[in-house]
Amino acid sequence: MKFAVTGIDGKQAGHLTVADDIFSAPMNEHVVHTALEWYLASRRRGTHSAKTRSEVSGGGVKPWKQKGTGRARAGSSRSPLWRKGGVIFPPKPRDYSFTLPKKVRKLALRVVMSDKARAGKIILVEEMAVAAPKTKEMTKLLKGIGVSGKSLIVVDQVNDNLDRSSRNIAGVKLMSAGNLNIHDLLSTEWVVMDKKAAGKLEEVLK
Repeated sequence: MKFAVTGIDGKQAGHLTVADDIFSAPMNEHVVHTALEWYLASRRRGTHSAKTRSEVSGGGVKPWKQKGTGRARAGSSRSPLWRKGGVIFPPKPRDYSFTLPKKVRKLALRVVMSDKARAGKIILVEEMAVAAPKTKEMTKLLKGIGVSGKSLIVVDQVNDNLDRSSRNIAGVKLMSAGNLNIHDLLSTEWVVMDKKAAGKLEEVLK
């Protein structure tokens, strides 16, 4: 598969041949959905917690005698039916993560990358570089290559200039090819990468 390579000035700078199995994979919604579930589950902290009736302080004395008061029977003021009482089947700290084979995770990335390639949403540039670590430099670069909206910039190695010039632009995220994940790919419209990142991606997703 051939990609047109664009210079940072927006002009065409040749072509790059890339692996078909990475950028021409057929759509597989089940794999993509499973990989996204795995990623989001892995990010959950699972620290939620509430107390049962046995864990709430107080309530050790029967509020009133069993009979003769005209009121409903009560054995503890910490019953789940009472204000400030315990919680029935409360949430407790737990681990939401699950194991997903590395082959499935890589396949999901290949499927999404291929889908974006077919839609013309992947732009390959000669080299991602800015003259100075300034937001206007990155804005100028993206505008020059015709990118607007949510964008994921993929490079071989993140450097300080690129990081500082892109982090204040809304909807733009910078990432190294080795850290590419399914969530960021799905949540952005454009993928902008340089030739080195494309080569690295072929190594990572094989």
